[in-house]
Amino acid sequence: MEKVIMGNHAVSYGARLARAQVIAAYPITPQTQIVEILSEFCANGLLDAKFIKVESEHSAMAACIGAASAGARAFTATSGHGLALMHEMLHWAAGARLPIVMANVNRAMGPGWSIWTEQTDSLAQRDTGWLQFYCESNQEVLDSVIQAVKIAERVLLPTMLVLDAFVLSHTQEPVDIPDQELVDSYLPPYNAQYKLDTSDPHAFGALVTPAHYMELRYKIQRAMEEAVEVARQVDEEFKEVFGRSYGLVEKYFMEDAEVVLVTSATITSTARVVVDELREEGHKIGLLKMRMFRPFPAEDVREALAGARKVAVIDRNISFGHGGIFAEEIKSALYNGAHRPPIFGFIIGLGGRDVTPASIRGIAEYTFGHDVPETEIIWREVKK
Repeated sequence: MEKVIMGNHAVSYGARLARAQVIAAYPITPQTQIVEILSEFCANGLLDAKFIKVESEHSAMAACIGAASAGARAFTATSGHGLALMHEMLHWAAGARLPIVMANVNRAMGPGWSIWTEQTDSLAQRDTGWLQFYCESNQEVLDSVIQAVKIAERVLLPTMLVLDAFVLSHTQEPVDIPDQELVDSYLPPYNAQYKLDTSDPHAFGALVTPAHYMELRYKIQRAMEEAVEVARQVDEEFKEVFGRSYGLVEKYFMEDAEVVLVTSATITSTARVVVDELREEGHKIGLLKMRMFRPFPAEDVREALAGARKVAVIDRNISFGHGGIFAEEIKSALYNGAHRPPIFGFIIGLGGRDVTPASIRGIAEYTFGHDVPETEIIWREVKK
């Protein structure tokens, strides 16, 4: 069934199709509509799930941790400061190896107070042990919810899918909503190997001494490394069933590209238009879309950029005191490779400021005109 829906509702339909069993809900703009429609699904019997209304985002993640610990398929959604309030519990979810799935609608952090899009909120959680996927379209949002559940339950790590505030969350697009039976064939019920079970009681000690703590962290890292191939397999299986796939990264006009734009989320769609125009003008330019951020698909990035003379990374985020986060991750990935093209790190669009075709053309033209970046951070369209 094809339906014109906003990105937030694409998340909701994805959670319904994935048969979430426990949903913890706390409203925050611009995420609220996700849990609103899920509450309707639960109320009218379209989704057989426990809908828990909590008093904060910290409590929302605590509820998901409890549900997942008991073997349930748990889901929640948040944004911006709500995600920041969850920070402690994100570590608990990953450390307990719980396959919770959460949608985060990217929202800029205050102060100044903002409800518009920026990736710094989700990228600030990059070291918590959660997988992260960044979505370009409402169709990718719905499909990524379903894929995220399958990936999380295979590697036993929580997974976050991320979408831009308002650019996707409140924008209507045609979305193919697959039949429930087809999704059930792709995503079977979750049968937790380790869970709290009153019929099989155990005692659990919460304190971990230095004799064992490091090994637990080692296992999380190994699961993250495993998740690269698991995510690739899950995406390929998705294509076999539904006819669509997204990859960990996506290459666009990369065969002979000398200059490559690296983007994520909805800026990618705008960049495609600019790449098409510049190609028609004779420029050998390509585009690399980053979908998976954690674990970082370093080998895929090295392979994709092996022929590039220059790489322009467009970041809608900043790690203060360092630079754009995707740019720095790509520099790190290329350091141990044989090919190290200059990385131009652009920051643009913070706080929801529009990133237009003219914006991206300007970034491309700057990169064409310079052999190396003049500064570590190249700010665009900022009033200095």
